[in-house]
Parts: sequence; structure tokens; C-alpha cells
Amino acid sequence: MANVEKLEQLYEGKAKKVYKTSDPELYIVEYKDDATALNGLKKGTIRGKGVVNNRMSNHMMRLLEKEGIPTHYVEELSDRETLVKKVSIVPLEVIIRNIAAGSFSKRYGVEEGTELAIPTIEFSLKNDDLGDPMINDYHALALRLCTEEELNTIKKYAFAVNAFMKDYLLKAGVILVDFKLEFGKLSDGTIVLADEISPDTCRFWDVKTHAHLDKDLFRRDLGGAEEAYQEMMKRLLGE
Repeated sequence: MANVEKLEQLYEGKAKKVYKTSDPELYIVEYKDDATALNGLKKGTIRGKGVVNNRMSNHMMRLLEKEGIPTHYVEELSDRETLVKKVSIVPLEVIIRNIAAGSFSKRYGVEEGTELAIPTIEFSLKNDDLGDPMINDYHALALRLCTEEELNTIKKYAFAVNAFMKDYLLKAGVILVDFKLEFGKLSDGTIVLADEISPDTCRFWDVKTHAHLDKDLFRRDLGGAEEAYQEMMKRLLGE
């Protein structure tokens, strides 16, 4: 383990806690089993979720680093805790879609499961009180959420993450339907991939049956969320 000491809790969100460390440029993230959906209106627990999300996120970020995509990942400390670089989060949720599903299907009247002609990108303002409203490039720049250069970097990385993950997951018998990313800035202004990549933030479908392997099982009261999370861990980490 890196020679750092865990200090006071800085923040607790819906799925994670963040702690200061003895190194001002490093934080510790702890993943919880708490589950929320519908902008926090639905709450519950998915047993073992924190372990799956932590280990899967770290696995994916290590792979993405090798693909030239910088991330906040430093070191996995335990099943639930990871050492990460301190970042200031760009207040944008970045959504990449390969197949119509969820809000996209409802918004545009496209049958869920329809393959999109090209991968598409959407942005929403990261603000729970406002319900994370969708915004476009011009809004992001007008509200000074990021610079044009930073936005272009975020887009480039997001599509690169998609290209890698689609192929990688397909080999594990999983379709990458859509997913949400968050990016942050290091103290020197460098844009890096932050937050997590997990069944909480991605839609995963089995390639043969199109069975859900993600939080939609919890979101839609379909049951079997614990088993689906464990199945994703098994397919990607062999456990």
C-alpha cells in the first residue's frame, strides 16, 4: 500500500464515501452497498455491490490507463477501498449510448434494444436538486462548467472508453448498451477519468439472452440484482 494514512471523511454520496489522507493530493474512496434510483426517490441495498463496483471499476481503469486514457486510479487498498488522485469533478455527467434504452427510448420514442447508427454522447448537469437536466455543449461553455478544450478532451476520452469497453465486454459475452462517465481535473488542470465504471453506471446485457446485468434490475423492481452484479464480477475478474 502507498504510505498514506486515512483521515477524516470529506463526503458521503449515494454509493460512496470519500476520505482525506495524509497526502493532500490523494483521497480514499469507500464503496457502499446502498442503492438509489430515480434521482434518489427509490432507495435500498444490493448486498455485495460495493465490492463488485470497487473491484470492477479498478480493473477497468487499469485497462484504460494502458489504452492511454488517464484516470484518477492509484491503488486498490481492499475489497471496498481504493486510493485515488484528488480531482475537482467537472460538473457534467457524460452519457455514451450504443443501443436505445431507458430515458433515451422514452424521450425519442425508440424501441428499447434498437441499435443506434453511431455511438452518441449526451451531457447532463451534475445537480441532484435539479434532477440532472440534460444540457448541450453551448450550455456547458456558457455556464463555465469547462473550457472548449476540456470539453473536446472529455469527448475524445469518452468515445475512446466506449470503443475499448465494447470490444472487451463482448469477449465476456456482454453487450455495452450505454454508460455514464465523470471526469475531473488534477491540481495542474489535467483532465482524467474519475468516479466509477460498474453495473451502477453502465447498462450491461447478456449477449445471447439480453438479460440485464446491471442496476436496471433494482431500478425496475425486476429482482436478481445481487446475482447480476456477481455475474459481472465473475465474467470480468473470473471470481
